[in-house]
Amino acid sequence: MMDPARLRHRLGQLLRERSVRRGDFVLASGRRSPYYVDARVTTMSGEGLALVGMLGLSRLTERGWRPDLVGGLTLGADPVAYAIALAAAMQGQMINAFTVRKEAKSHGTGRRIEGCFTAGARVVVVDDVITTGRSALEAAAAVVAEGGVVAGVLAVVDREEGGRAAIEAAGYEVEALLTVKDLGLTS
Repeated sequence: MMDPARLRHRLGQLLRERSVRRGDFVLASGRRSPYYVDARVTTMSGEGLALVGMLGLSRLTERGWRPDLVGGLTLGADPVAYAIALAAAMQGQMINAFTVRKEAKSHGTGRRIEGCFTAGARVVVVDDVITTGRSALEAAAAVVAEGGVVAGVLAVVDREEGGRAAIEAAGYEVEALLTVKDLGLTS
């Protein structure tokens, strides 16, 4: 694995180049912001997937989180989970991925959680951007409701707008690869 500091620096560059938009935006939380971080433009790119996978796996190891699975609320969490699962496999580790639907399907198996999830699994909930923490908390609640154990929450970017505190107040540790300050953004 490459030097995490270099990977983190490059991820920051890529996010600034591809994902940061300036203007007047209404966020999912309803708040207005002079910038928007569409991390999916980075996390769905080949280089972004590689960086997020390697850095995410590195952070899981640093934290001592040993999940069976990584995943979160679709759509933002999906590429993050897949990137980490692939990075783990490339290093001979078994970490699989799952995704949490916004609501259970009304047909087929009727599942809300798809992929490799099973009851009793130890998971790290992932997300692309944390603002209020609502998406990560919703995913964590779905995991717990289905019998999983949440080891922590990992995000690509923390907007530093109270999401970390909300998630920690619910009893989960939080790790972010970068913050908006790291990206040179302020409200």
